[in-house]
Formats: sequence, C-alpha cells, structure tokens
Amino acid sequence: QLRLVDGGGPCAGRVEILDQGSWGTICDDGWDLDDARVVCRQLGCGEALNATGSAHFGAGSGPIWLDNLNCTGKESHVWRCPSRGWGQHNCRHKQDAGVICSGFVRLAGGDGPCSGRVEVHSGEAWTPVSDGNFTLPTAQVICAELGCGKAVSVLGHMPFRESDGQVWAEEFRCDGGEPELWSCPRVPCPGGTCLHSGAAQVVCSVYTEVQLMKNGTSQCEGQVEMKISGRWRALCASHWSLANANVVCRQLGCGVAISTPRGPHLVEGGDQISTARFHCSGAESFLWSCPVTALGGPDCSNGNTASVICSGNHTQVLPQCNDFLSQPAGSAASESAPYCSDSRQLRLVDGGGPCAGRVEILDQGSWGTICDDGWDLDDARVVCRQLGCGEALNATGSAHFGAGSGPIWLDDLNCTGKESHVWRCPSRGWGRHDCRHKEDAGVICSEFLALRMVSEDQQCAGWLEVFYNGTWGSVCRSPMEDITVSVICRQLGCGDSGSLNTSVGLREGSRPRWVDLIQCRKMDTSLWQCPSGPWKYSSCSPKEEAYISCEGRRPKSCPTAAACTDREKLRLRGGDSECSGRVEVWHNGSWGTVCDDSWSLAEAEVVCQQLGCGQALEAVRSAAFGPGNGSIWLDEVQCGGRESSLWDCAAEPWGQSDCKHEEDAGVRCSGVRTTLPTTTAGTRTTSNSLPGIFSLPGVLCLILGSLLFLVLVILVTQLLRWRAERRALSSYEDALAEAVYEELDYLLTQKEGLGSPDQTTEVPDENYDDAEEVPVPGTPSPSQGNEEEVPPEKEDGVRSSQTGSCLNFSREAADPGEEEESFWLLQGKKGDAGYDDVELSALGTSPMTFS
Repeated sequence: QLRLVDGGGPCAGRVEILDQGSWGTICDDGWDLDDARVVCRQLGCGEALNATGSAHFGAGSGPIWLDNLNCTGKESHVWRCPSRGWGQHNCRHKQDAGVICSGFVRLAGGDGPCSGRVEVHSGEAWTPVSDGNFTLPTAQVICAELGCGKAVSVLGHMPFRESDGQVWAEEFRCDGGEPELWSCPRVPCPGGTCLHSGAAQVVCSVYTEVQLMKNGTSQCEGQVEMKISGRWRALCASHWSLANANVVCRQLGCGVAISTPRGPHLVEGGDQISTARFHCSGAESFLWSCPVTALGGPDCSNGNTASVICSGNHTQVLPQCNDFLSQPAGSAASESAPYCSDSRQLRLVDGGGPCAGRVEILDQGSWGTICDDGWDLDDARVVCRQLGCGEALNATGSAHFGAGSGPIWLDDLNCTGKESHVWRCPSRGWGRHDCRHKEDAGVICSEFLALRMVSEDQQCAGWLEVFYNGTWGSVCRSPMEDITVSVICRQLGCGDSGSLNTSVGLREGSRPRWVDLIQCRKMDTSLWQCPSGPWKYSSCSPKEEAYISCEGRRPKSCPTAAACTDREKLRLRGGDSECSGRVEVWHNGSWGTVCDDSWSLAEAEVVCQQLGCGQALEAVRSAAFGPGNGSIWLDEVQCGGRESSLWDCAAEPWGQSDCKHEEDAGVRCSGVRTTLPTTTAGTRTTSNSLPGIFSLPGVLCLILGSLLFLVLVILVTQLLRWRAERRALSSYEDALAEAVYEELDYLLTQKEGLGSPDQTTEVPDENYDDAEEVPVPGTPSPSQGNEEEVPPEKEDGVRSSQTGSCLNFSREAADPGEEEESFWLLQGKKGDAGYDDVELSALGTSPMTFS
C-alpha cells in the first residue's frame, strides 16, 4: 500500500509504503517530479506539483524501502520504477522524500477554493463532472476532502468552460462516509456519454444547519442556533436583524418572522455563542447564503442571544410594508414589529462592503434610491439597524457613493430612529419626490470595514490596518498563521502568500489596536469572514502590531508609478466632474484630505492649475463634496495663488491638524484644458471647458479687434486722400459756391419749415459734381439712401463699439442658434453693401459716415 503522511491531507506529505507489515519511506537521492508523478497518479491525487526532499514533512521511522529511484513518470506503481533494489539504501530518515499533488478533485470558478465547478484530474488535465445524477453525499465527501466543512448546496446548469473538450465519463456513487472522492464507487455513464445540463457545482461552508430551540426542543420560535464547524452554537443578538430572522423562518418552513424579541438567554458554556454577523436582504433561501462577517464582533459573554418568533404558517398573510407609516410612541419597533409580507428589500451599494454605500430599496422588481432632502443620522440609524450593521456613523447626501438609477422611492424622510424599516418612516409618500439621482442618500455604519497596509516606501508590505467604527486601527499578530496571511495578501491584490515580519521596531504614534486572535480557515475568502477576538480599543500591546510582507511587494514612491509628479499626488473626489470635488493628497503611502482652515480662492487656484483644470471658480469648505476618510494630511494651507504646486504653499506639518472630516476642503474649477479636434470643414470644434482667452468669445473678440484695426487703417488712409483732393479742388470753390447757394434757396422755398440748421438736407445729383461740403462742427453730415450715422459723442467710440461687439459674441457663443446676428456683426447691415465712400472730419469731431 502507498500513502502520504503529515501533509495536512491525502494528497500531500511524506511518501510511505507498507510492506511485510511495516510502513517505510523512500530516500530522496535522485528524487524528482517524474518520481512524484507516479506517486500522485497511483493515489488518484492529480498532477505532481512538487517533489520534496530532506524530510520536508518530517522524518519518518521504520525501514527505508527505496533509494536512487529513477521513474520515467509513466509507471503504474512507484515500486516498479528502477532503483538500487528493494530495501537497499545508504540513507537516513532526514532524507525522506515527499510530494505535493494537485489532488484528484477541486472546485473551480467559484469564490475561493471551497465553492465552484466540480473538476477531477485525469492524470493529464482537469475535467469537469456532469451534473447528471450528482448527489449531496458526493458533495459532502468533496467538501470534507478539501477541508472546506460541509456541503450546503449542490447546483447544476453551471456552463462548461469553452476550452473543455470532454466531460468526466463516470458517475460517482458516494454514500457520504468515504475519506476522499477517489475511493467512492463509480459507474460509467450509460452509453459512455453522461446526461447533463452543465457542470455540477458545490458550495461548502462551515455554517451548515440552523434551528430554533425553546425548552430544549426545536420549534418555530426560540433561540437561534447554528451548526458551525460541526458544533451547535447560539448566535449573538447584537447585530441580528428582522431580515435575517425572515430567512431563518422561511428556511425552516415556519412562515415569516413576526418579531425578534431580545433579552438575556442563558447558554451553557460562554464559548458556545457565535459572534458571526449575517447581512441578509430577507429574500435568501438559506442563512448561509447571506454575506457573513466574523472578524471582531461584539462581546456576547452576557448571553444576549438572537431569538425569533415565526408566523408558523407560511401561507399567513401579513400587512403590507406601507401600512406601517408610523409607530405608537415609545414602542420598541425594532424588537417586535411584524415583518412585511411583500418583496421589499434593502441594500447598500458602491461603498466597498455590506455596511456602507448608497441606500437602495427593491420594490415592484426595481431597485430605487432615497432622496437626501431632510436626510440625517436618525434616518441612517434605521437603515443600519435594519441591515444588522451596528450604529450609524454618517448620513451622506449629494450622491456621495455615486448616482444611482431607476426610481426614487422616498423623499423628505423624517425617521425618529426607532423604526424597524426605513419605509415605515414618515415621508412625502411612496414614489413621490422632486429630486434627481445626484441627490441620492447614503450611509456609513459602524460595521463598515476596510483594510490597508501602511508603509512609507513599499506596496504590498507594511503595518496592517483595519477601518472599524469610523477609525483606522492596527491589527494584532497573535496567533496569525500562514493561511491568515495568505487571505490578507489575496484580499489586497498582493499575491497568494506572505509572511509576518517580526524584526521591525515599535511603530510611532498611537492608534486603536482593534482586533486579535485572528484564525482564518480555508473557505474564508476575506479577512472579514475569519473568526477572531471581539473588537477592543486595545486588543494587544503596541509591540504586537502586525507588519506583513506579501509576495507581491514592490517599492513605491507614489500612487501611480516609481517616480511621480506632484500632479499625480493630487486628486479630486466626490464632485460631479473630474475638475470638482474634495481635495485629496497622497502622502506616506495613503490618500488623505485637506482641512478647510484658511482655505480660500488662492489655494483653490493652485489646485486647479496643478491638475490642469483651468481657473478656480470656488473654494469649497465644510465637506460640501462629502467627508473623506483616512488621514487629514494638511491644515492651514496658505498659498499666494501663483505657486506651481500645493506642495510649495505654507502649511502645518504633515498630518498635524485639529480638524475633523466635516471640515474637508474642496474646489470647483472651470474645466479641463484640452486640444481642440479639427472638424471636416477645417474649423475647430468648441468645448465649454476651455478657460479664459481660449474660449469661443475670446477668440472672436480677437478676430473682431483685428478687423476693426484694419478698418481704422483704411479710414486714416481715406482721410489723407480726402484732404489731398480737397486742396486740389480749392481753386474751384468760388465758382461752385454760387450755384450751390441758388439751389439751396430753391429747395428751402419748396419745403417750408426745413430751414433749421439741425435738419438733414438732400442734395440732388443732377447737373452737379459729386463734391460735398463738410458741415461745421455740431451739425449733421449729409446722408443718402441707407447710410448710417455714427455719433462722435465719445472719443473712444470705436473702442466702445469693439467692447460691445465682444459682449455680443459672448452671447453668440452661449446661443449659437442666432446665426444671422453673428453674420451681421461680421458683415455690416445688408443695405450698406453698395457704398464705398468713407468720410471723416478733418477736426476729428464731425460725424463719420460709413458706407
């Protein structure tokens, strides 16, 4: 017989062979992957991953049966490989050989190694197993073999991978008691082809069964107990919600939850109370299908366990949710209010976890949001309690977690904070609102968790910190095992393994040391699912804070690259564009905020210019874009407004501030400076984000100014020509004057009352030369046809006209539909096109006539 010993499972360990009644070992002389392949195949353990020597899995005892093994990898039994001879060797047990095999079975494509598609190894490749005739006892054997607890569900119809060329051609007939899938009875699929609708899928969990116990018997009401890792344990009531209770009642066939009465319930043995917190929406089929948080947790030593009273009749009709818009004064609604019978559900979205995010409600098949009008901590308290997420830390508005979609179900919410469901609070009415999604409400509850590593110069290495109860605190390292470190590194995207660094010195500064005694299991996919000690402000001494180095660690000097600019250490968050929002700066390996003390337009101008966002429009204070989290890195920032970087401005030392995140500073900038793309017509398209002189009105003003300057040059040229002509004609003035005066007398007698010197006089062009006498100052010049007068009342008349044109063009940019007016501004009035004469007074005070 052949076996693997001390490797933690049937497919890894020291190689041992039974012969003549004694278990013996193999010497590692010449031991390699070809030898290991024969062992793994012989045991049905898939492919060989590693061939270990030097008693990697510990020294064995008894005889050493084989030495100088030289397998080809194709043999059916390891003792058929060429060797020195049976029992012939020159070794000691410190040279015992071992192997690590992939295993015969695995769960792939799921959430971690304990859920997913069932695949078995043929010795050549992983092959999926058909869901035809796949039973729960077979799933139980698989979960046990993988060290994943118990099977809680068996699903079919999981699509095969596109690359699969085959399906396992056998059906497994386990009875549930076998040590591994390899030893279960198997039968070939009828006709050599397995009937299936897809691959079999198994979900394993340490949370397997649930019951309600009252007076020692299981009923439809009583204390909630769950089988966790094979032991029945009561659940703590600290974060027990009606949604969780409703799932338990449905799972047990007991109808729906009527209430969750609270109070001390005596449980034998304090270690039998589990602090795992379930975050159900209320619609799940099983309690273990809900997201679960086991890290930290409340101290339940006082025996405050969860209890449920179910309706006991799954056909019973309960009142609709919207029938409960108010509660009697002083009622403990959260403890005894009936659960709604309709399908309404509550969730938090885009917050990084089940206990922070945008508030969304499912009703009539659609997820909708809540408007932030009147949204405050009392409203947030109801949401956090309903979700089993502890206390409300923050009630966010203005779509702090992003704008949602779909209907806006509630507006003008006015909860007292005691309601059991958020839709029972007084409001404007279901579906009635005057809001848009940029006003979506959100919450941050005390059970919201986040994880980070803090290091000055490393990515994926540093002091481990967890965000809990609104504050970052450190994590204690005892008794952190390799599997726990692996879960942490994987969760942070830093590889699949790592190590605790115990050689670092004491860390500077003081902070909470939130949690100790973390013990992750194989099926835990995040640190939040790992059991630990309860949350405490000082769970261990400062010298026990955990510093972790993951395999994916690398040097870092900034958030984006090995060498970064000041611009890359600055960002805006929470605004409605990339050029507005809360100011965040990168320092000491993490993003933090800026306090609004001394925050003014000068500081905002530096930020906008540094980000390439044009000019500053507004310096925003008091966390108008929502409060940030993490450190407040800068306070009392004082810029002149012309600095190239916020780092050049005076400020308090980094990290020293007397502010809270309610004082986070923000900016609104004019927009992004971009290069204008050329259109097919050869002109450039406009962008509303172009700042200053490069906007469309500015460009048009420049063009118009140039045109007016050219017109002025032409006018001066014409003036000089006119003066020359006048001197040339001076010899004829006497002869002409007499004829002109006679004609004037004639005209005045024809039109009575027109003798006023202020009136316009028309000169007929018949029998007279086209010479016009320049009137004396203060009298109007002759006009003809559609000629337009420009009064000379101001010396800067041309400049005034130019300014007015610029303003008109600004209006044109805002309203490009008025094309005719824009054309007139460039061309002049339509009736002027037929005239070329331009007249100017020699003294500069006479009116100018433009033709």
